[in-house]
Amino acid sequence: MSRLLVNGVRLGVTVVGSGPAVVAVHGFAGDMSTWAGLVDELKEEYTVLLVDLLGHGASDCPEEPARYSMERSVSDLMALLDHLGVSRAGWLGYSMGGRLALLGATMMPERCACLILEGASPGLAEPKERAERAEGDHALADLIEEKGVEAFFDYWERLPLFASQRDLPREIRAFIREQRLRQNPRGLANTLRGASVGVQSPVRERLPSLVIPVLCIVGEKDAKFRAIGEEMCELLPDGNLSLIPGAGHCAHLERSQEFNRAVLGFLRQQPPWTPPLGAGNPSEESRS
Repeated sequence: MSRLLVNGVRLGVTVVGSGPAVVAVHGFAGDMSTWAGLVDELKEEYTVLLVDLLGHGASDCPEEPARYSMERSVSDLMALLDHLGVSRAGWLGYSMGGRLALLGATMMPERCACLILEGASPGLAEPKERAERAEGDHALADLIEEKGVEAFFDYWERLPLFASQRDLPREIRAFIREQRLRQNPRGLANTLRGASVGVQSPVRERLPSLVIPVLCIVGEKDAKFRAIGEEMCELLPDGNLSLIPGAGHCAHLERSQEFNRAVLGFLRQQPPWTPPLGAGNPSEESRS
């Protein structure tokens, strides 16, 4: 794992495999380790670029919430691709990471060969709804700073969105909990303030002009994001929906084999889009 300097911040980055590049972006309170089960299969055919988003994992945790905005994170990821010598990549994003990948595809479609969105949305269309969500996420950020990460996740894990995870095997639940608890409190709080869906500009109106292939993966039990995924696929010129049986919001951990098959099946349908990484690989000087 490397910590690479881009746009004045250091991001945790791991590059494995060979072939066309695929960028994998985790969700809120996660890190690159969430993709471990998928990487073992992808790396045989693809160069997988794993990155810890700002405020998460091994990446920096700036003090200013505005530095965590989705637009600036898109800029960071594009700068990372430049550093690695990658002109185009396939993008995979889960939840918040899916919002980020979708925003990046609409901002710079020439850098995106194809897009895989797991439990993601194009943002909130109504200003009132965005304002309410921003206010709620600010309150959650305050909770993290006042009560700590563990108290926050005691609340967070009781949300209906994560109900399906309560039936997971003990070792998987322990992995998810450990991943969440090792995150930096300031990074989590500032992500809620700066990257909230309540402060992000929605991209729903841009979907009809996004002509790249897009796969929307949703868990069968995730009613909210299943409806969002269905709506997005109706708006996208090349939108494809994959429903994972028995899964909730986090299909890649809840039903990993089915999720991996959906991802690989979709990627294999795409023509190769970029050569393997060359001179832009992380250098020894940047390793930590």
